[in-house]
Amino acid sequence: MNKKIGIILALVIVSLVMLGTASAGFFDFLGGGDSNQTANDNETLVVGFDAEFPPYGYKDDNGSYTGFDLDLAKEVCERNNWTFKAQPIDWDAKDAELDSGSIDCIWNGFTIDGRENDYTWSNAYFDNKQIIVVKADSGINSLADLENKTVETQKDSSALAALQGDNKTIADTFATLTEVADYNTAFMDLESGACDAVAMDIGVAEYDIKNKNNSDDFKILDDYITTEKYGIGFKKGNDALKDQVQATLDEMFKDGTVAQIAEKYGISQDALILPS
Repeated sequence: MNKKIGIILALVIVSLVMLGTASAGFFDFLGGGDSNQTANDNETLVVGFDAEFPPYGYKDDNGSYTGFDLDLAKEVCERNNWTFKAQPIDWDAKDAELDSGSIDCIWNGFTIDGRENDYTWSNAYFDNKQIIVVKADSGINSLADLENKTVETQKDSSALAALQGDNKTIADTFATLTEVADYNTAFMDLESGACDAVAMDIGVAEYDIKNKNNSDDFKILDDYITTEKYGIGFKKGNDALKDQVQATLDEMFKDGTVAQIAEKYGISQDALILPS
């Protein structure tokens, strides 16, 4: 081999190795090189979820993913001898994740209403009411008492959508309806008196109130804004997986497991939709 050609080939090989290393590093940076990623096969259920939506799915103080829906999914996997994989996703990319097969389902406080034809759905298992939280001593006891009051809710939330949509007549009685970044901010404003009430999901409200040191300082109004149903969303046409998950979830309802998991997260039994 010509010495010059040999040097050129050596340089090319070195360049390719370096390029491969750089590419792998970039892939890892994007999240594709996660060594903990579980292969998605027929023995694995990869559950897509929003990692910042307690009590349904979130990261606990130990850095582990947990939540009501994740515990349900984990139990389904144990009963079917499947490997369980909790896969946090960008909520805006959930459809792409499902269509690509990188996740098997979306199971995380996922609203059926308005999406009925977009997925293959499990039966509804949770009745998610949009409710109002106020200070216990506020004197506010009904939606009518919110007239001329300052109400906050989280941006892009179901409560906001309801108050700007079919239930706008309720919001029209408020002095203001303010959007905040998250419900932690809303609760701090409620505690300080910066707002009079917070509109939010009942499950999130019950969880937040339960985990506050001054939980007795808050109450949820009996009147609710609207209600929506939660289900498990599968890729359109994936009836086989949906049917197996549904059958197992029905068993868990009947033997009391779902109720036990709900109690663990401070979720009202009244919110559970029992299988018919």
